[in-house]
Amino acid sequence: MKLFGPLYDRVLSWAGHRHAERYLAAMSFAESSFFPIPPDVMLAPMCLARRDRAWRYAFTTSVMSLLGGVAGYFIGYFLIESIEPWLSESHYWDAYLRSREWFATWGVWAVFIAGFSPIPYKIFTIAAGATLLPLPGFVIASLIGRGARFYLVAGLIVLGGERMAEMLPRYVERIGWSVVVVAAGIAIFIMQRQ
Repeated sequence: MKLFGPLYDRVLSWAGHRHAERYLAAMSFAESSFFPIPPDVMLAPMCLARRDRAWRYAFTTSVMSLLGGVAGYFIGYFLIESIEPWLSESHYWDAYLRSREWFATWGVWAVFIAGFSPIPYKIFTIAAGATLLPLPGFVIASLIGRGARFYLVAGLIVLGGERMAEMLPRYVERIGWSVVVVAAGIAIFIMQRQ
């Protein structure tokens, strides 16, 4: 976390700012295409501070994340040849290759799983455009996956309050991967029935 620690702390400080909702919207957009810190770290404390606005914050995060995802898709669609050398040198290269494999195997289900999980969603958005995944399916899977994730965070904070806000950072990886396993199981079940 040393690489992203200072960035994480800065994002967390934005949650208390008077323009926090604007920052949350911008961060949600950016995280889906290039920013390394997920919006959950800002969404959770904002929901805790204003539980009456939790669903609004989840909506804002979901919509802006979807729009950022579409931007990432177009980055992959139009600019993959330009950014592929950088990707191959970055720590995202393995995730990019894995996302391409997942698209070949699972199609838009891979977008849903990546949208809900702690997997770097930005890599999946770029890879979706690079592999020419159908845009309508990408949008629907992104909206459902990202929306479910952010509404779950807001709901947990509304129901669990301060205790949940403290626990979320410690267990977010476990929760996220558990959801990935369940979502993958559902996807496999549905595809086998078709």
